[in-house]
Amino acid sequence: MAPKPLADLLDGALAPALAAQGFAGRAVLACWPEIVGERLAQRSRPLRIDWPRRRGAPGEAADPATLVVRVESAFALDLQQSGPLVLERVNTHLGWRAVGRMVLKQGPVEIAARRRPGAAAPDPARSAAVARQVAGVADPGLRAALQRLGEALGRRD
Repeated sequence: MAPKPLADLLDGALAPALAAQGFAGRAVLACWPEIVGERLAQRSRPLRIDWPRRRGAPGEAADPATLVVRVESAFALDLQQSGPLVLERVNTHLGWRAVGRMVLKQGPVEIAARRRPGAAAPDPARSAAVARQVAGVADPGLRAALQRLGEALGRRD
């Protein structure tokens, strides 16, 4: 028995969850950075594709679907201004005019911990120093954000 590519196994495992959100496959999710660009991809995620409930008569053009995207509030205007281009690129990626509208849902977006190739590794001494500086912050979310900010500023030096 020949080994199967991991992508084939993932498609089978993820298909039910993706179908529940309106995605026919993982293409839009997996290629989101290529569709909207790395900067916006870090601050937005496609949530689902809402397909129209009504089917057209034979020969009638089908109504396009709506792409629902979660975006951090500071980047919502950027994504809204890029909307026509994003829709064109999603449809090009899917191979047909599937999506005709985009709805933005503002809220926090989980950012995958990804380092750019060639980016400096975190300095343990710098991390410890920043941790001591933010230790007095009571709110854990704010403390973690300040920790990340301090470490990122340290890498820029």
